[in-house]
Amino acid sequence: MVHKRVGTAGGADPVGRCSALLACVLAWAGAARAQTDEIQVYDAEITGPGRFNLTWHNNFTPSGRRQAAFPGGVIADHTLNGVPEWAYGVTEWLEAGTYLPLYTRTADGRLLFDGVKLRALLVVPDAHDRTVFYGLNFEFSYNAPQWDMRRFTGEIRPIIGVHLGRLDLIANPILDTDFDGLGKLAFAPATRVAYRIGDQLALALEHYADFGPQPSQSLFAVFDYSSSSSGIEFGIGRGLTHSSDPCVLKLMLMRDL
Repeated sequence: MVHKRVGTAGGADPVGRCSALLACVLAWAGAARAQTDEIQVYDAEITGPGRFNLTWHNNFTPSGRRQAAFPGGVIADHTLNGVPEWAYGVTEWLEAGTYLPLYTRTADGRLLFDGVKLRALLVVPDAHDRTVFYGLNFEFSYNAPQWDMRRFTGEIRPIIGVHLGRLDLIANPILDTDFDGLGKLAFAPATRVAYRIGDQLALALEHYADFGPQPSQSLFAVFDYSSSSSGIEFGIGRGLTHSSDPCVLKLMLMRDL
């Protein structure tokens, strides 16, 4: 995904395009996903036009659920999962990306291939320099049987945020879908409150919730360092509900290519 990337000024406002695409995808259907490959709040910053970026996601669960969310699913306890995310800046308001390969290393040492994702992210240009910023992300996933009961799933992720001096407030009111009816869309919001210390360092609290068939909530304390071409984000998460993993560690490494 996108985080602390270089953008360029100018270009058409994407609000109309976002609205039209949202109207189309509201025909989608869904339920919550059983696993998490990406623990991140999107901030509407994207790779500059004509440039590539790599974000490497890794999440380790030192203390987690010891039963799979569904028969044959991955057991979270002592499991590492992650994915390299490859992104390309198409315009100053559009970024295209793919997650490949999604992988899991289980507690007994097995390495599993979990699937692949495609995404398109539309944002207001120069989000980093605006007081109010926004965007809309679409994802389409092909899942291995141990990753999700559904072979195909999707995500609609609106982005809205404000920069208030050194304070950032960001919300991603996510809708997950299994393409099985509008009434089965699953609401999985993510929010972030960050305080920027200088131009490159931020400390943040991130809250993740899932109000699908297995409701859960988690709170992460996050350390975030970024330069003009690279970055690192590390977080320690604590589950707040019975169906959440008690402890999860997340690490994101970002680099413009």
